Amino acid sequence: GFVVGHAGLYQALVMFVVAYFIIGMTVLSVCAIATNGALDAGGAYYMISRALGPEFGGSIGIMFFLANVCGSALYVLGLVEAVVDSFGIPPGQKAGTGIHVLPQSYWYELLYGTILLALCLLVCLVGASIYAKATFLIFLIVAGVLGTILISFFATRPIEVSILLPNSNGSETRNGSFTGFSLATLRANLRGGYDVDYTTGQVMSFSSVFAVMFNGCTGIMAGSNMSGDLKRPSYSIPRGTISAVLFTYLVYNLLAFLMCATCDRTLLQKDYGFLRDISIFPPLVTVGIYAATLSAAMSNLIGASRILYALARDDLFGRALALAKKTSASGNPVMAVILSWLVVQLVLFSGKLNTIAGVVTTFFLLVYATVNLACLALEWASAPNFRPTFRYFTWHTCLLGIAGCCVMMFLISPVSASASLGFLLLLLLALHYLSPSSTWGYISQALIFHQVRKYLLMLDVRKDHVKFWRPQMLLMVQNPRGSARLIDFVNDLKKSGLYVLGHVELQDLDMLPSDPLQPQQDSWLSLVDKLNVKAFVSLTLAPSVRHGVRQLLFTSGLGGMRPNTLVLGFYDDEAPQDGLARHPAFTSAREEVPLSFPPIRAPTAPKLLSPREYVGIVADALKMLRNVLLARQLENLDKAWELRRAASPPPTIHVWPVNLLRPDSARYADTCSLFLLQMACVLNMARAWRRARLRLFLCVEAGAMPHAQEEKLRQLLKDLRIQAQIQLVPWDAVTRLHWQTHRGPPGGPAPAGEEEEGTVNFPANTTQVSDEYVCAANKLVLEQSPAPAVRFLYLPRPPADTSLYPLYLHQLELLTRGLGPTVLVHGVSAVTSTQL
Repeated sequence: GFVVGHAGLYQALVMFVVAYFIIGMTVLSVCAIATNGALDAGGAYYMISRALGPEFGGSIGIMFFLANVCGSALYVLGLVEAVVDSFGIPPGQKAGTGIHVLPQSYWYELLYGTILLALCLLVCLVGASIYAKATFLIFLIVAGVLGTILISFFATRPIEVSILLPNSNGSETRNGSFTGFSLATLRANLRGGYDVDYTTGQVMSFSSVFAVMFNGCTGIMAGSNMSGDLKRPSYSIPRGTISAVLFTYLVYNLLAFLMCATCDRTLLQKDYGFLRDISIFPPLVTVGIYAATLSAAMSNLIGASRILYALARDDLFGRALALAKKTSASGNPVMAVILSWLVVQLVLFSGKLNTIAGVVTTFFLLVYATVNLACLALEWASAPNFRPTFRYFTWHTCLLGIAGCCVMMFLISPVSASASLGFLLLLLLALHYLSPSSTWGYISQALIFHQVRKYLLMLDVRKDHVKFWRPQMLLMVQNPRGSARLIDFVNDLKKSGLYVLGHVELQDLDMLPSDPLQPQQDSWLSLVDKLNVKAFVSLTLAPSVRHGVRQLLFTSGLGGMRPNTLVLGFYDDEAPQDGLARHPAFTSAREEVPLSFPPIRAPTAPKLLSPREYVGIVADALKMLRNVLLARQLENLDKAWELRRAASPPPTIHVWPVNLLRPDSARYADTCSLFLLQMACVLNMARAWRRARLRLFLCVEAGAMPHAQEEKLRQLLKDLRIQAQIQLVPWDAVTRLHWQTHRGPPGGPAPAGEEEEGTVNFPANTTQVSDEYVCAANKLVLEQSPAPAVRFLYLPRPPADTSLYPLYLHQLELLTRGLGPTVLVHGVSAVTSTQL
């Protein structure tokens, strides 16, 4: 009567269509999720949390708990209103007469609500079995009353109903009419006629009427809320929910038509209990109203308790809900029932039914939208295990349900909708950072996998362009304990590219009962998390380290995301240090160093690979057209200290783009030199290194027009948009040591076959460079002050003659001895562009 009295028949039917459209879409989603596996206590909360993860599940669980709590209070207040209408002392009278003996005031109505709520509490404390029997009895009563009402519309003759209404001067009497079936009455009630609600004194509107009406449709979750108490929830929930939705939709439409055709607007708007006045047996209508509202109040109270119990059992809020875990001997969550009752009692202080209707409706709509979102996410993830036996849904129905819920939320009350979404966001953030990880599975992972696979297929390596090149690093790590700072340094070098931590385990799978790498995977992933680096982990078994690195270079990555740069620690005789033991992520009292990693190798213990094999790995990578970085003494790089020291002068990065082991080929514009410049620039672009300054060293000889070379290099840097300070370094004294032992004079013709290093391996060059010259080059680099945070040096190609590998490594060791953190770089691919 309230709905059709204010909105008219047309708008009432529109409200029913909109409400049941939203409910219908949500029911399809509920049925799909309910038939996709075993359900436990918690209903919608259980469905959402197991589908979307603990953050969404916990936050929506709280919202759904509050919705049920407010809904229970709403129905209790509605029942109080009905009781006062039947037995209350009329306004303006000091003493009651006949059956009208109940005083009317805020505190008296609060007392009546408390008594009725206590009755609901008693039923819920006994358990779900007595609640089920009570609701079935109530269903029979309501069905009987409904039948009586339908007969009354036809059997009752036209009558005038006297309505006593409160006003500022006490009360006034208005007359409403039951006309029987009348075309004039129907025409008068077709259109809306919004007026003041006599219970709140507020003028009604489409949104406020819809908010009250929608609360009569929220019982669709009553069955799912009892999922933990049902014997076959996957069978009962779809059938019971769909049947209830269809039945109530037909009844609401039928009653709306009968009321509009037989009752004038005054009766509908000013007397919400008019059905008693027109019934052939008025007391039965009163009993039906009491039974229906009492049943709804109990349904919401027991639903709220089950949601609270499920939240407590999942430990999402820690000790805050620990009390709600306690159950009776029969398994009834009595403490959750009592806590829910206390919250409902607090809501009762709001006093008026329509005051909290908008808030309840907003909460329920938000929950329904999230149920649809959970089903939509499961459908879009295309996980093979999402196989609901209920198939009458698509992602379109889920999307329509979400859109309908969101639109109606803001139409009903923009303020309540915004506040609810804000509260939901706060809960999401709190649970994301404070709740423990769960083993339910995260739908976000399935969705990410689905999207990543799709985009990887779209990443076509044939469309690669040098303008969009980025480093994709494969860092080989023998033991993370000795490589913590190197791992962090390479993380700064990746420039949003792929970063893979590779590890080779020297074992033979034929001789092992199972794969030994699987137990190690979690330790490596935990290491990545605690070091806060954005890296993948790739472990492999191989008979030798060289074979293992080959495997990883061939197989790491996927599609267009494959490592293009290999990073190795330097091969020397320095004793390894346990970097994890002093790393901030592992030195706090609450953190422990991962014990699954072996202890650091003792200085006297043999190494896992020989010098020849180490250089062979470098040669293999270059043959496979991978860039190579060799990092020496990076464990001595205290990045935090370097970057936090006084702003004047800022830390520096020294760049030597010339091949110091080939003084007869001092070119700055070959592929390797440009790659070295690019890597230094990439490091400088990282957030932690932006304060650092690049210093580029130009080695010049007497009579070689140094200023012209400097200007040419400066123009190159300008074209590449690299900001660096150029410093001229005379090195005649160094090169003289080389030419004294070289067979050709300075400036003379180069030996045959040594024109382009990129195509020839120069088998003789390694033997032609003396240790004296290399030490002089090392001293030249070392003398450039102030000392930098890190140095980038040119890495020459290994010799073609494998017997010279140890000598090649010896020269690299002499060149970088005592330089501190140093990166030797060799690039094989073009990585710089001067075009847009």
